[in-house]
Amino acid sequence: MASVQDKPRYRIAVDAMGGDHAPGEIVKGAVDAAARGNVDVLLVGDPEAIKEMLPSSVPDTLQIVPSQGVIMEDEHPLEALRSKPRASIIVAAGLVKAGKADAYVTMGSTGAAMAAGVVALGNLEGVDRPALGGPFLGLAPRTTLVDLGTSIDNRPSQLLNHGILGSVFAKVLLGIDNPTVALLSVGAEEGKGNRQVREAYPLFRQSGLNFIGNVEGVDVPLGKADVVVCDGFVGNILMKFAEGMGMAVVEYLKARAPNGSEKMVGELLGELANLTNYVEHIGGGPLLGLNGVAIVGHGRSKAPSVTAAIDMACTALERGLVELMSRELAQVRSRVGSEGQAGEVA
Repeated sequence: MASVQDKPRYRIAVDAMGGDHAPGEIVKGAVDAAARGNVDVLLVGDPEAIKEMLPSSVPDTLQIVPSQGVIMEDEHPLEALRSKPRASIIVAAGLVKAGKADAYVTMGSTGAAMAAGVVALGNLEGVDRPALGGPFLGLAPRTTLVDLGTSIDNRPSQLLNHGILGSVFAKVLLGIDNPTVALLSVGAEEGKGNRQVREAYPLFRQSGLNFIGNVEGVDVPLGKADVVVCDGFVGNILMKFAEGMGMAVVEYLKARAPNGSEKMVGELLGELANLTNYVEHIGGGPLLGLNGVAIVGHGRSKAPSVTAAIDMACTALERGLVELMSRELAQVRSRVGSEGQAGEVA
């Protein structure tokens, strides 16, 4: 059995300026990861702002990489890439392209993270646009939702790619041997749903994935499928609805807690908050379909989420997530690419 010392040592570029609590919480989470000694962290951002947040004793496994500017959530990613060529997320992705880092992590703009990654690293063959995916609900911690918000409109072939990428994610990072895959729709029966879902259904059936048909919204927290596929418009709303519902329930129960039960109620409410804000709890999710490892976390993430995101990047690298996705995409294309459907899948 391999020891900790035998494990590969990775270099992770961390966007210190991205996120609601940057740079303070980002720096703290990066320092915590670097202090463990099994990963090298490259903190990308304004050196002066970063230095103000560093503790008196800094691990020698942490290095500051200067950048200029930040791409904000309300900026158009491609326009910002041109107007801010030295922004922190662009520099972080560029470090991976140059071979100076093995992966990058950000709690900033998802659109900017994706655009910077596509420009620097490109997509896997057959992928038009990366998807953000992973578990999003602690009540169903082994259910992966793809897409969580990178692609608002998708063709049926892109939904199929989501299913392929999500299936590999579930195998590699969740340890599920043959993940069940389903389309999110308004009814479980074949033929239910909008045109996008109805046209995607036969592609999934021919794909060789462990496709179980459609599932409805009520099935997601019950874990009826290991991978649930939808476009990013629906997925992002579903994720944020779950987070908001959790916050509302916590406040509701707080107001009705009986006197003298503060400790027990507090523990229960803390657990409920983690269950319904699971993305923040586990650090984030990878940009699936990118030709490299990039982890995007929640904008409001605090230090523990940043540390968890760095851990997720290392796990994805160690288990060969990108290589396995590339292989699976090619295999599925070969299955459904006959009879004039090759263009639809590619």
